[in-house]
Parts: sequence; structure tokens; C-alpha cells
Amino acid sequence: MTKLLIRVLPCLLLMPVAGLAQVTGGTSEIDSIAELGKTLNIAGLTSSFVLIAIAWFLLRFVDNVVEELGGVFAEKRLLFQRINAFWRFFIYLLTAVGVVLLSFDFSEQTLALLGGGIVVAIGFATRDLLASIVGGLMIIFDRPFQVGDRVSFASQYGDVLQIGLRSVKLRTLDDSIVTIPNNVFLSQVSSSGNFGVLDMQIEIDFHIGIDQDAAKARELVREAAAISRYIYLPKPLVVNVEQVQLAMGSALLVRLKAYVLDTQYEKAFVTDVTLRVQEAFADHGIRPPALLYREMSSLFARPSP
Repeated sequence: MTKLLIRVLPCLLLMPVAGLAQVTGGTSEIDSIAELGKTLNIAGLTSSFVLIAIAWFLLRFVDNVVEELGGVFAEKRLLFQRINAFWRFFIYLLTAVGVVLLSFDFSEQTLALLGGGIVVAIGFATRDLLASIVGGLMIIFDRPFQVGDRVSFASQYGDVLQIGLRSVKLRTLDDSIVTIPNNVFLSQVSSSGNFGVLDMQIEIDFHIGIDQDAAKARELVREAAAISRYIYLPKPLVVNVEQVQLAMGSALLVRLKAYVLDTQYEKAFVTDVTLRVQEAFADHGIRPPALLYREMSSLFARPSP
């Protein structure tokens, strides 16, 4: 919030000057500054800072409440986060408008003088900001993704933490916070893995030798997924087998498609199933592709005496 206002306020303060310069056909800077002094409301500036402080405390308070409620009512966590996204967007917009109205006296004479000059100045000074605001509105109403969704965008993959007035914040799986301007989403493709629900489909691939028991491997993969504590069983659990061509030759691809009960357990689910499958394959003598297996075996082979 503070960073946004730091960027916006200088533009707002300079817009009257730019407008005066264009309307008066290049009058002196002293005249422009004098006119700016008439437009600024010193008392209103103080009120603007008070408004900013109130908005900041409101946002922090609601964030804490949403976090607490999400911990208590886990199944409603995404709903609370979506409501908070609307709330934050409304507070940002209301605060920005309030700061402008409190900081400047837009009398009829001033508006007539500045006229189209202010419009031009606004267009140049805030075009990126306005594009981001439009992008934010489209995200809120068109909903290509929502707060709490696990999304993939460009090279970034993670959970949507916040949809703000200017940008979207993602928390990646390595716990980094990535900020992406809203207007970027207008021209690029994004994908949502869960789209407003907690569960999400996960794909896990296993490769075995072309001469191995594919039916048994398929059964073991299904069993390993079904007994995982992270699986969401109300949705389908599917295991497909197909022959593929790898660098070392032909192999069988055993692909698991299952739903994790909560996106935050994605990596835990993948790890749990992978370890179970590897152990089951070893117990039942199901080997990886032959060339890879021979190369791996040679690495650990003991030299003959």
C-alpha cells in the first residue's frame, strides 16, 4: 500500500503543472508553480496521510482476521481469501480517490484552466498504473484465477496470495514471494491447477523396463497412491501405461493421475507416493529401463578380487 502511494502521489502532484504548461502554451515555471499552490490543499494533505494510516491499519487487521479464520475453518480458507481480495481492492481504490480529493481543490476555475492538459498528463504519468488497475478489475470479475489458487504463469508456479490494485503476489513452492503487474496477465496465458477449490490433480510418472510386468506395476502404483494420507479419494484415481521412447531406448511409462486433498500438500504427496512406489517395485522385482539399470548397476558393482 505504502509503495503504491509513494509512486502515485508524485504523479498527482505534478499533473497540474503539466496541464498548465500545455494549456498556457509554455508559460513560465513560476506561473505554473503558483497555480499549483492555489490547487493544493495543505490541510487536506494532512487528512490524506491520516486516511492512508487508517487504510493500512484496516488492511492489516482484516489480513490477521482472515489468517486466523483460515486456520480454524480450513475448508473455508479459499472463500475467506477471496472475500479479502475484494476488500483490499476496494480499500486501495477508495484510498487513492480520497487522497486526490482531499489534497487538491478542484474549483470550477481551476478545472477550466487545467482542462485537457490534466487529462494528457494523467495519461502519460499513470498509463502503466491504469493498465494494471484495468488488469486487476478483469482478474477480479473474469476470474482466470482466484486468491488461493495454485497457478502457473510464465516461469513462475505457486499460490496466489493477493490480487491488489497494481499487482498479483504469488508464493512459489520454495517460499519466495513473486510480484507480477496486473497488466501483464492481459496479454499472456496463465493456468490454474485447482480453480477455486482445495484439491488439485497431480501427475506422477514412473518408468520401467519394456520387459517388466506392466500390470503389476500399475497395481502397485495405484495402491501406493490410494493409501497415501494426502490423497483426495472422492475424485478419480487413474493409472495409465504406455510405451515411450527414451534416450536409452524403449520403456514403459506408468503415469499416475490423482487428486491431492489440499494444494499445500502437493510436494508431500508426490514424495510420499514416489517413496512407496520405489519400495514396492524393489520388493516385487520390477526394474527400470534395461540400459539405465545396467549403467546404474555398474556404478555400484564391487570389483572382483
